[in-house]
Amino acid sequence: MRIALGLEYDGSRFLGWQTQPGGGTVQDALQSALAAIAGHAVATICAGRTDRGVHARQQVVHFDTDAVRPLSAWVRGVNALLPESVAVLWAAVVDEAFHARYSALSRTYRYVLVNRAVRPALAAPYAGWFYLPLDLQAMRQAAALLVGEHDFSAFRSAECQAKSPVRTLYSIDIASEGEEIDFVFRANAFLHHMVRNLVGTLVYVGKGKNPPGWVSEVLSSRERQRAAPTFSPCGLYLENVEYSDSWGLPDRRQARAVAALSDH
Repeated sequence: MRIALGLEYDGSRFLGWQTQPGGGTVQDALQSALAAIAGHAVATICAGRTDRGVHARQQVVHFDTDAVRPLSAWVRGVNALLPESVAVLWAAVVDEAFHARYSALSRTYRYVLVNRAVRPALAAPYAGWFYLPLDLQAMRQAAALLVGEHDFSAFRSAECQAKSPVRTLYSIDIASEGEEIDFVFRANAFLHHMVRNLVGTLVYVGKGKNPPGWVSEVLSSRERQRAAPTFSPCGLYLENVEYSDSWGLPDRRQARAVAALSDH
């Protein structure tokens, strides 16, 4: 059968999502715990690979197994074997046609930025930082120019392995509360470092280095060197992955109910 899981993790404690020979990744920890519960080696596929230092509030993975276990085993049982910095939020049996990556309708990333004169200490692993005041209205004007289907080559890393640089950015929301600015990006998919490069470019507008219309020039140039430097991974969170209701996956409220039931 095919099982889907929802995860959250603290990316500062891992070397990224993707498994590697020396271990130390989220996938390594998860597959080891799943194998112990299943009684056989388990290979997982995720909705979106996150880099070192990037967090997840709702990562979705799937795996196949012949082991018959109650759903609570894939939640409480696996969590008992995982480090405290990663947790399974919910588990669901899904149709074998479900694919964590290819079945996703959209992905939402949030970038948390501390905007004050001095760097944060407590929030350092969990937020980016910029020391000059930022103009939210100018950044919102610039962000509106990035929404839609575009070639985002100017915002992809040199190591990006995506076959096409074309992505559809559904929305960018920018909000502030106190010293914190949240950038929320929702798209069908993202290129490697795309969100961090977009944040850096919006910050260039926010600090007054360039006017909002400059982002259109960067976008149309398709040249990475025209955009701002890549922002720190610390403030980046995979916030949500959206799927069709037909797959029957729990939303966050349902996930809390599943977790509560698995405690009995």
